[in-house]
Amino acid sequence: MILLIAAAWIGLSLAEKRAERHGVSKEDLNNITFYSLVALILGGRVFFVLQNLSAFVKSPLGIFSINPDLFEPTGAFAAAGVVALIYGQRRSLKFWSTLDALAPFFSILAIGLGLSHLASGAFFGKETALPFAIDLWNAARHPTQIYETLAALLTFGLVWRIEKNQPPGFLFLAFAALTALSQLVIQAFRADAAVIFNGVIQGQVVAWFALALCFVLFEFRFKQAQNG
Repeated sequence: MILLIAAAWIGLSLAEKRAERHGVSKEDLNNITFYSLVALILGGRVFFVLQNLSAFVKSPLGIFSINPDLFEPTGAFAAAGVVALIYGQRRSLKFWSTLDALAPFFSILAIGLGLSHLASGAFFGKETALPFAIDLWNAARHPTQIYETLAALLTFGLVWRIEKNQPPGFLFLAFAALTALSQLVIQAFRADAAVIFNGVIQGQVVAWFALALCFVLFEFRFKQAQNG
C-alpha cells in the first residue's frame, strides 16, 4: 500500500509538469485524481459489502475494517470512472486531453503496482530453472513481478518521450496499448493466472481485447484529427 501511495504521489507530480500542454490546469488534474481515488477506495468497499451483505449484517462494524482484502476491484474502478466523468463534465474538461494529462500518473502507478506485487509475493510466476529465477513460495520461479515492473518502466519512458504534437488521446492510448502488450506476454509466465475455456489464460484474453480496442481508437483519433 505504501508503495502505491508513493507511486501515486510521484506520478501526479510528474503529470502536473505537463498538464497545461494538454489544456488541463494543475488544479483540475489534482481534483479529478483525488476525487477518483476516494471513489475507488469507497466504491471498492461498498461493492464488496453488497456482495457479502449477509456477513456484514451479522457484523456491521466489519464495514470499517482496515483489511485491504475487503475490496471489489470492478466496482471500485466503475465508481472511480463515474466520478471522473462527472467532474470532467462539470469542469468542461476535454475527455482525451484529460486522459493524456493523466498518462504519466497511470504509468508511474503501474510501476508502483509491480513493486507492490514483488513486496507481497502476489502475481507470482511459474516454476523455472532459469538462473535469474527468484525463490518464492518454496520454489524457484519466474520473477513475473520484476517483468511487470521493468515493462512498466519501459512504458513510462516511451510515453514520457512522445512528442506533444500528437492528436488528443494518442499519449493515453500509447500507454494503454503498451501495457496490454506487456501483460499479453507476462501472463504466460504467471502461476496464479486465472484460466478459462480449458486452458485459455483470462488475462491474455483481456489483454488481446484491450490491444485491439487501442488500435481501433488510434485509427479513430487520427481520422478525427485529419478531418478536424
